[in-house]
Amino acid sequence: MQRLKLISSYRNFLLIFLLFVPSAHADVRMAILNFELKDLTLAPGTEAELERTASIAPLLRNELEKKHGYQIIAIGSHIQEKADVSVGYLFGHADVAADLCKQHGADWIVAGRLHKPSFLFAYIIAHLTNCNTKKPAGNYTIEVKGYAKNLTARGVENLAIKINQSIHAE
Repeated sequence: MQRLKLISSYRNFLLIFLLFVPSAHADVRMAILNFELKDLTLAPGTEAELERTASIAPLLRNELEKKHGYQIIAIGSHIQEKADVSVGYLFGHADVAADLCKQHGADWIVAGRLHKPSFLFAYIIAHLTNCNTKKPAGNYTIEVKGYAKNLTARGVENLAIKINQSIHAE
């Protein structure tokens, strides 16, 4: 009986401790660039696909900030466009993306694209770069089947989990 009280007290202490301890990632600053669309279908760049692509970065920012506790650093679209000298440049050049994120005080940067090879599915592809070392820390591909917004949101949730795991591994 006494042992049960001790276990219960210990569990309550842990719960209270976890509620009042700030997130371990609150001091980790992350920039998430707007995703680009690479549509290989016969009718590329439809309004629905442009909207879905535009929704990915805000969803990812929200996931990483609210659920994982990262501090999100904003990089404006105009700044990203200026640094992205051609389509996919920041996506393909981790060192340049790292320079951009260091200029804005971030520790990590995510560059991504929505790759759509078919009407039936698309891939959310993202590259995580450590801005201090300029080294890629993770490359992720999440398959999304169908057009429904909740499917894209679920794909972004999975992406956020993978990014968080990579940062924990560093």
